Amino acid sequence: MVVGRQARPRVAVLGTGLIGGSVLLRLHAAGLDVIGWDPDEATRRQARALGVPTADLLVEAVADREVVFLGGPLPTLPATLVEVVAATGEDCLLTDVGSTKGQVAAFATAQGLTHRFVPGHPMAGSDRAGLSAAVPDLFAGAAWVLCPAAEGLAGFRRLVALITEVFAARVVPMAADRHDAVVALASHVPHLLAGALAGAAERSPLRDAVLTLAAGSFRDGTRVAGTPPQRTTNMLRGNRDEVLAALAGVRGYLDELAEALRADDPDLLTARYAEAATARGSLADRPYAEQDRSFPVAGVPAEEVAWLCALGAAGGHLSGCRVDDEVVTYRTHRPASA
Repeated sequence: MVVGRQARPRVAVLGTGLIGGSVLLRLHAAGLDVIGWDPDEATRRQARALGVPTADLLVEAVADREVVFLGGPLPTLPATLVEVVAATGEDCLLTDVGSTKGQVAAFATAQGLTHRFVPGHPMAGSDRAGLSAAVPDLFAGAAWVLCPAAEGLAGFRRLVALITEVFAARVVPMAADRHDAVVALASHVPHLLAGALAGAAERSPLRDAVLTLAAGSFRDGTRVAGTPPQRTTNMLRGNRDEVLAALAGVRGYLDELAEALRADDPDLLTARYAEAATARGSLADRPYAEQDRSFPVAGVPAEEVAWLCALGAAGGHLSGCRVDDEVVTYRTHRPASA
């Protein structure tokens, strides 16, 4: 893969589990100057065995880097951010890969870091954990949320170019609070439902028979219940209010299904499943309208940020960003239905 000039920074990846490790492996495979760091010595040895440069100390990893990806457990991100800021120059761009954005974005704002920290969340993963589960192509075709700020537009543009070109991901620009509301229903509540179904099976007096007969619907519906429990706990607690609000909506729909079944009303039950099938069917082969959108590099930042966040809220994404002397041009994709 030939990486464009503007997407060839010197990069560090801190925290090389499933997500951070996949970021590290992809950057290394693309030929970028990248170094990893993980607090676990065994993980560092494993990365070196894969031929990936790895530092023993965080400060060594971030020295002279132009971009730093912050991974690791969600509760550790604020402290890691502070440590990285102290060890890097003002021109070093920082982003994270955590699954919630509101708390870390608020922390960065309070610390005066919005000019160089862009909250991020690649929407890809696995029910496995650790560097051994990492793969360099994990993010190909996946949505990767970035939260732009008026003070940090230059860094946001750089990250869009890097992520779309090197990772082949779709960048979804989105405000941090909107991101947390969206992923509550798209990602976090499914972990609750998977846990509830798998947990009910575990407690059932027919447990062994249930597991023997478990077919695709059970396996698909409970896949993320196999995620490491502490990782799921951190994710749910980090987005508690939005998850509970989304869960109320899911519970309400489930109650409608149960009531239709209780009333033995086939028409109502069929109608509810037809409504659900519409959303399910829209997951695949969604048509997008593609176009370029340009802004003056030295224009009004708030206008550019507002347009970007509106695009993400409407289900759109970016597949590229080109910055010339006076103009920044985004390649945009908006759902045809929007």
